[in-house]
Amino acid sequence: MERFTKHTGITVALDRQNIDTDQIIPKQFLKRIERTGYGEFLFYDWRFRSDGRLDSDFVLNEPRYSGASVLIAGSNFGCGSSREHAPWSLLDYGFRVVIAAGFADIFYNNSLKNGLLPVVLTTDEIREITVRSNERPGYQLMADLESQTVSDTDSFSAKFEIDAFRKHCLANALDDIALTLQHESKIDDFERRIGLSTKVYMPQA
Repeated sequence: MERFTKHTGITVALDRQNIDTDQIIPKQFLKRIERTGYGEFLFYDWRFRSDGRLDSDFVLNEPRYSGASVLIAGSNFGCGSSREHAPWSLLDYGFRVVIAAGFADIFYNNSLKNGLLPVVLTTDEIREITVRSNERPGYQLMADLESQTVSDTDSFSAKFEIDAFRKHCLANALDDIALTLQHESKIDDFERRIGLSTKVYMPQA
């Protein structure tokens, strides 16, 4: 995954509660085996009309939010099924930060493991940046992992919490595989000692 230290980007506010993973990436698009290529299907049922054309009334389709990389949403974001494709699709679309009043636990952890920063702010803070995002074209926020703050160039600044271990992993691009490979020499030594490097185990007939 890509390491995260600090990110500044255009915001877009999706002012809805309980956005589930089937809305983030509908089930019919889960057949791919790669982690890429999901961005074009992000929020598909909201972004597109039944005839396949973009829905101009949906906020992500407004030209002023082109290139947005910071998503603002309501509470319980990422609820529903535990598909890891949800953070994959957000990242592939171009988002690096999702700010919400709360997240479903599995989505929150999947995001951190894939380089997407989920930030929990209070309802009042969400309301404030939502208003600013809606009223100020090109409104940007900066998420600083080291200081654990979200701020703009005006007067808004808020702290957020993150587990110290997850913060370390995100800052150093350590997903589960990379964490395991930090112990590669010990794994190799263990395999040599038990003969896994030379012996092939076959099931008994």
